[in-house]
Amino acid sequence: MNVRRLIPTAAVATATVLGLTALSACSSSSAADKNGDGKLNVTASFYPMQYLAQEIGGDHVSVDTLTKPGVEPHDLELSPKQTAHLGESDFILYLKGIQPAVDDAIGQSGVKNTVDAATLTKLEKHGTGVGHDHGHDHGDEEHSEEGEAGADPHIWLDPVKYAEVAEGVGKAMEKADPDHAAAYKKNTKALVKKLDALNTKFEDGLKDTRTKTFITTHSAFGYLAERYGLDQEGIAGVDPESDPSPARIKALQDIAKKDDVSTVFFETLASDKTATTLATDANLKTDVLDPLEGITDKSKGDDYVGVMESNLAALEKALGAK
Repeated sequence: MNVRRLIPTAAVATATVLGLTALSACSSSSAADKNGDGKLNVTASFYPMQYLAQEIGGDHVSVDTLTKPGVEPHDLELSPKQTAHLGESDFILYLKGIQPAVDDAIGQSGVKNTVDAATLTKLEKHGTGVGHDHGHDHGDEEHSEEGEAGADPHIWLDPVKYAEVAEGVGKAMEKADPDHAAAYKKNTKALVKKLDALNTKFEDGLKDTRTKTFITTHSAFGYLAERYGLDQEGIAGVDPESDPSPARIKALQDIAKKDDVSTVFFETLASDKTATTLATDANLKTDVLDPLEGITDKSKGDDYVGVMESNLAALEKALGAK
């Protein structure tokens, strides 16, 4: 028996219309709702991108991060499960140049709505020494070697650059999910206002200090140093795992004495061994300056703004703010 002949023609027509309607809905210009929850499913590469996605997306996004709390982002290796999940995202937000494994996986993910935060502001080359006395010409040989390694990706540690990135991410979300564009626009505006206020706090807090030089394990604060007229002297380069040479350690001891440095800063996600050794040898204090690559129980703040305010307080104390 031919079963198809028993189905009324009207029913076939109705089914065809319903199928076309469903197909049309799936191929809508909006990227949202792959999981059927009405939300834009966002994958962020690590915390600074996660924070932007959550602040701008609000209730209209579901955000997952590839870098779990406590994991050093530079060394992240993705599991097969994470790589597969990446391809199921509606929207990917990452920062090219800081996590090679993530860069490779995203390039192969096939996800249409992919945003590289590094394209939303201007990146600069920074070495171990950056600031108002260093400019972009790192005089000694070691600084030149560090500076040639590539553009510094740590843009989120400058609230002004981070606000530029936020505006670009907001526009990208509006395009990816036009049904909620008004909400994304409103949330972006609120976030930029919050970052502007943070920038004002840094300007006011660091405009008059006993010294302008700070020493830190990880040379992540080049943009911050340039923004507020400070001198960053890093023990390592922009890669926190690189080892300093004996000549670099000796140079830092001399800089500490010459520039009246009181403190050597270390961070929560990397070893403090070198910083502690340098501080002991040079009779200096130690404190935390957080590069905000992840939030953990050890973080001095619950979110980006909270940790940045703690960083400001630490810098004010170490630099002798008046």
